Amino acid sequence: MFELLKAIVLGIVQGLTEFIPVSSSAHLVITPWLLGWAPQSLFYDLVLHWGTLVAVFAVFWRDFWAITVAVLRSFVTRSLADPDARLGWLIVIGSIPAVLAGFFFNDFFESLFADPFSTGRDLVITALFLAGSELLIRRAQQKRDLKQLNLGDTVVIGIAQAIALLPGISRSGSTIAAGLVRGIRRDDAARFSFLLGTPAILGAGLLQLVDVLQTDSGAVATQVPVLLIGFVVSAITGYASIRFLLGYLRTHNLYIFAAYCLVVGVGVMILAQVWA
Repeated sequence: MFELLKAIVLGIVQGLTEFIPVSSSAHLVITPWLLGWAPQSLFYDLVLHWGTLVAVFAVFWRDFWAITVAVLRSFVTRSLADPDARLGWLIVIGSIPAVLAGFFFNDFFESLFADPFSTGRDLVITALFLAGSELLIRRAQQKRDLKQLNLGDTVVIGIAQAIALLPGISRSGSTIAAGLVRGIRRDDAARFSFLLGTPAILGAGLLQLVDVLQTDSGAVATQVPVLLIGFVVSAITGYASIRFLLGYLRTHNLYIFAAYCLVVGVGVMILAQVWA
């Protein structure tokens, strides 16, 4: 019963915080730590991330279909005149920084998932990203949409996604903030953030799955029912949070999320020092 409750709680936490720019990885570190639970495995976290991946496909399946068809057609036409084909190739290019960072520094990133103080510090950095992007665009008009996204935009946003491999640095927050600084409208910056995150989440999950099956497939088999519950809960709450954020960013800024990350980050650092 405890493992079932844990899966539900962590599934809700993952679903709510993957897309709302407050860092799901941070909350998957902080929540068990505050509740006195043993840290879950990285594979456990990745299954929860896969749940939110399903939520992305559920919301944007038309976009993914159009992009896939356009990219395949571009091989025949050898043209990027179709905006969907351009967007598809930009997603590929934007995924490269995170792939390289994950490949070369995977052990370093994994070591930080058990460190609440570092997680709290990185939440403060997320707060600075979010507030800083709002201050930088305060007088600028965000008029560009995804059809006007260019290579420079994609590289900047891709680097922001790579930085977000640190637990506590919000992937959606850093990529949305980077999009805003580049002059992309808030709702389109969020849309591109969600589309760009899909290959990274899927690829990381597949690599981790292969590693786990090679080293400890028996342990995974015993966790399947619990992982399935967390997966479903994460997908449902993730779908709701995507819908919420897309609507929210049409008329609101990121300051409330920056304030939340700052308060939680400072609080976690203080508690980590007191409980050390």
